[in-house]
Amino acid sequence: MYKFFIMITTTISDFRKDIKKYFDKVTSDFETLIINRGKDNGVVIISLDEYNSLCATQHELSTKTNEQRLDAAIDKLRKGNSFKKDLLDQ
Repeated sequence: MYKFFIMITTTISDFRKDIKKYFDKVTSDFETLIINRGKDNGVVIISLDEYNSLCATQHELSTKTNEQRLDAAIDKLRKGNSFKKDLLDQ
């Protein structure tokens, strides 16, 4: 399953005028904001939750061993070779 990202773009001038509106869209609607700053130059703004998710994914894929374990787990789920386990209350 793929996650599709919603992106909005604006200029630095429009961003300055409506900074709160843009920040609200990024945080509440999980949108990615691209601020154009000229030809092939810009800034990307994402929510803290999205940033943390990207960092966690990067960590999980940072070694070949981690990547293989993740692929094996996904394969087990797809084939129905998984089981549910209750967590202990602490």
